[in-house]
Amino acid sequence: MTLDYSGQNLRGRNFKGQILEGANFSYADIRGANFNKANLRGANFSHAQGGLQRRWAIFLVLASWLLSGISGFFWAFNGLFVSQIFSSDSTNRIIGWTSLIIFIALFIVTIRQGIVAGAVAFAFAGAVAVAVAVAFAFAGAVAFAGAGAVAGAGAGAVAVVGAGAGAFAGAGAVAVAGAGAGAGAGAGAVAVAVAVAEAGAVDGAGAVAVAVAVAVAGVLFITYIGWRAMKGDEKYSLIRNIAVAFAATGGTSFRSADLTNANFTQAKLKSTDFRNANLTGTAWHQAKMLDRVRPGSSYLQNPKIRQLLITGQGQGKNFDGQSLRGINFQKANLADASFIGADLSEANLQDADLSRAKLKQTQLDSTNLTGATLTGAYIEDWGITRETKLHGVRCEYIFMRVPTTEDPDPLRKPDNKKEVFADGDFADFIKPIFDTLDLYHNQEVDPRAVAIAFKQLAENNPQAELEIVAMEKRGDDKFLLRAKTAPGSDKSQLSAEYFDDYNQIKALNQSQQLLLVEKDHRIRSLETMVMTAIQQPKFYLQGDNKVSDISGINIQGSSNVSGIAGSGSVANLGTISGNVSIAIHQLPDAQDAEKPGIKELLTQLQEAISQSSDLPDEDKAEALSQVQSLAEAGKNPQEPTKQKTAKTAITMLKGLFIGLPTVAKLVEEANKLLPAIAKLFGLG
Repeated sequence: MTLDYSGQNLRGRNFKGQILEGANFSYADIRGANFNKANLRGANFSHAQGGLQRRWAIFLVLASWLLSGISGFFWAFNGLFVSQIFSSDSTNRIIGWTSLIIFIALFIVTIRQGIVAGAVAFAFAGAVAVAVAVAFAFAGAVAFAGAGAVAGAGAGAVAVVGAGAGAFAGAGAVAVAGAGAGAGAGAGAVAVAVAVAEAGAVDGAGAVAVAVAVAVAGVLFITYIGWRAMKGDEKYSLIRNIAVAFAATGGTSFRSADLTNANFTQAKLKSTDFRNANLTGTAWHQAKMLDRVRPGSSYLQNPKIRQLLITGQGQGKNFDGQSLRGINFQKANLADASFIGADLSEANLQDADLSRAKLKQTQLDSTNLTGATLTGAYIEDWGITRETKLHGVRCEYIFMRVPTTEDPDPLRKPDNKKEVFADGDFADFIKPIFDTLDLYHNQEVDPRAVAIAFKQLAENNPQAELEIVAMEKRGDDKFLLRAKTAPGSDKSQLSAEYFDDYNQIKALNQSQQLLLVEKDHRIRSLETMVMTAIQQPKFYLQGDNKVSDISGINIQGSSNVSGIAGSGSVANLGTISGNVSIAIHQLPDAQDAEKPGIKELLTQLQEAISQSSDLPDEDKAEALSQVQSLAEAGKNPQEPTKQKTAKTAITMLKGLFIGLPTVAKLVEEANKLLPAIAKLFGLG
């Protein structure tokens, strides 16, 4: 049975540790109530009133007035030291001018750079003041200078405390803090300044005026700092945090409570403690005074996020890199928003408008996108899983890459700009890349190290059922390898294991790597595919099952050899050899019959490979494909990109031949032909 506390007076009640799942607290007065460690999953706090009970509010107001009065009292004494500039004694005048300089530096640095910088500047200036005072210490001047330095430092410290108190004195009410507390400080400062003057502690009307002016300036200064802190100025976040904590003392507490899917719609939440609470799926629509709560380390500490939660309006906003795990953005307007690298796992995005949103590398594990609009969104490397809910997603078209100036519509799907996804088509389109392990290489890629490391990963983790579905070159030296995994696989552990092996293998020299490869055709096959992906914008291995064209290489097929998918059977060697012959035939003949050119050398190499009895058919197919690459590059052998292609092909051929007997005819031919071919490409 659901507990119903709606509309009740629950001020000061203790619900600590209780099971109140699904309870109804709508319109209840929960000021001062204790919900620490309570189970409040799905509880309804809509229109509830949290915060302080009246007696606590009165106590905090009086405490803030007391602190403000003390602050004003010390600022009056600060004014007394500055007034010494009118003294007839030269030592006292030095103290007066030094104090004035210190306070001016404190005001300027604190206002421009923040409270921490101001404190550092004040400490530095205070040290200088002591040094100056000691340097001019004659007779009894040392005692007075030391007293001045200590008093000034004490006044500065109290001024900072006063700023915090003045910022949030009246139980979190800014109006009371700014007016009442500031007035109290000002009254105290002026009263003390006048009393000191009447007692004859300062000389002349000018000195009295300076003492009062400094006191009033100090009060205005701490009032301004408090006002800026409560406005959310990051420079004064320390003051704000102290003030909020001060004002929340005795307020409603949800500390360490489970508020999963709880509802705080239109609730009044000033002076409420949410530290360490589970806020997954919690609704905050039109909640009041949400900026006056103690958020702990939750997403509520971000002003931009708080505003979005309250209003539901986040169009065009930037949330890149934000940790938004479990947040509730249901029905929010997030069109054109950017979530690049953000974590939206377990978030509620039901019926949200994500049109044209940038979801590059956004984590969406177990995220609820039911009914969301994704038309025109950019989903480059986004992290969806089988637990991501895509039922009823509205999407006419999608982009697989983030736009650039050169390519404003990168990899639109459907490819035909006149076509759009029908209802339900988007979920079917994106389904094949669920549960993928994305191995992103952000430095120069070593194809052989990739092949060896991935094969080892697949063999060491057979339960992960790794199957490569895509490869793609990114920029000049970046590379993405994407593999399907079994449901529930620990992708973080797999990624860490892969890159540990990859980095170790990459550090080996070429001969050491070749010892690992030996005659393993599967590694060489994968190495060839990686090289092809790096060299060419598109490459396909045909198979029976269709995989969405989402990247530079798509390995299509269900075959899986030791975790490496798409290896399949070797294509007809006659067909491959015929294609190689066509490519070679297109090359020009050598001008000198006694000096064979690229065409003649490649013809000899093709014949040696085709006739070899030492090379397995699978390796023959790979070797002939490299000869075809050399033939294509031979059309413009001095072009840098073609030279790079040729160098890669020659390296691959050497790798294929490395395990053959040294007396094999193919090895003898290769040892003569490959250096000559390299020389014609300008590589010798």
